[in-house]
Order: sequence, then C-alpha cells, then structure tokens
Amino acid sequence: MDLTEQITQLEADLQELGSLLEKAERKRVQDLLKQEQKKVEKELAAKRQQKEQQARKEADPSAATKAAYTVKITSYAWDQSDKFVKIYLALKDVHKISADNVEVKFTERSFSVLVKDLDGKNHEMTVLNLLYPINEQDSYKKVNKSSAAYSASSPQSSGHEIKPSLDDNADPGEGLMNVLKKIYAEGDDEMKRTINKAWTESQEKKLRGEEMMDY
Repeated sequence: MDLTEQITQLEADLQELGSLLEKAERKRVQDLLKQEQKKVEKELAAKRQQKEQQARKEADPSAATKAAYTVKITSYAWDQSDKFVKIYLALKDVHKISADNVEVKFTERSFSVLVKDLDGKNHEMTVLNLLYPINEQDSYKKVNKSSAAYSASSPQSSGHEIKPSLDDNADPGEGLMNVLKKIYAEGDDEMKRTINKAWTESQEKKLRGEEMMDY
C-alpha cells in the first residue's frame, strides 16, 4: 500500500470516527472514540508530511545531498596484491542506503569516493596526482554490510607500460605501493596512525608465518 492509499484510508477512518462520536451518548465511549481520533489524526499528519518530503525529493533528487554536510573519510584499511590495491572504508550502515549514493571515480592519476546522505552526512575521500597510473577500466567498488571496498588496478599487471618508465627489474607491486604512499603523505594524523597500524600488523603476520616455517 503506497502513501496515497494509506492517507486515503486514514481519512476515511477519521471521518467514520467523527460520525460515531456524534452518535455516542455515553461518556466512556466518547472518550475512547476521542482517543482513537487523536491517534488517527497524528498518524495522518505524519503520512502527509512523509508524502510532501517524498514529492520534494522526486522533484529535486539532489536536495538531500545538498542539505547534508560533507566530512572527510579518515578511517580505513588497505590490502595489496600483484593486481590491486584495495582500500576498505569503515562506514556503518552503508548497505542501507541506495547503491547510487555510493560513488567512486577513477582516473589514470587519481581516485575519489563520495558516499551521499549516510547518517545525515556526505562522506568523501579524494587522492590526486598519484605518482604512478592506475587502470581505470579494471578498478571497481564493492559495498558490504559496514564497509565499502575500492580496488585500484595496476596497469603493470595487465602488461601496460608505465610512464615515466621504471627499471625493468622493478617490483611489479611498486606502483601500487606508491598509491598508499600518496595517501599517507596527504593524510592527517589519524589517517597516518591507521596506515602505520595496518602495516605493523601485516609485518607481524608475515613474521609469525616465517617463524612457523622455520619450526
């Protein structure tokens, strides 16, 4: 049942309650009808307001985004493989908003993330002027229950040549590492602490793995 039909039903209920109230003779019955009448009036007012908001949103879909203020995303984690650098953004309830509200743009030398109208705010992260290019075509986003993941693809993994050229013996993951270095260099103290923590934990896991192999 859509809002228009709900409003129509509530209006009919209110009209019938008014008719019954006029016919009621006993005070207790009148009081009960008045209580129900107030309850229906309150519900009807809420539905009408909801319909007005819906109409405004349909007339101007960007109104909600314009009204919300924007905050920078500073809390995230990352992972790296030969083909991708994956950025994980911790955003509570992000799965509850429309997928269209989660935007990511990749260019050869930058990427940006905009999550619109989440918890009354827009959430934004932008990294510009990357030292090495990324593959726009193979980069993508994925939204989970409490996080959004963005995978930036390295052209090196697809056989593309990077300009300026690198040493032929260079590590294939070097271009991906520079994405993270760029984020670290431009980030605030909280962002740097997050990266340092993730790096330390990664190294500790590698060390534990080597110790187990030695054993």
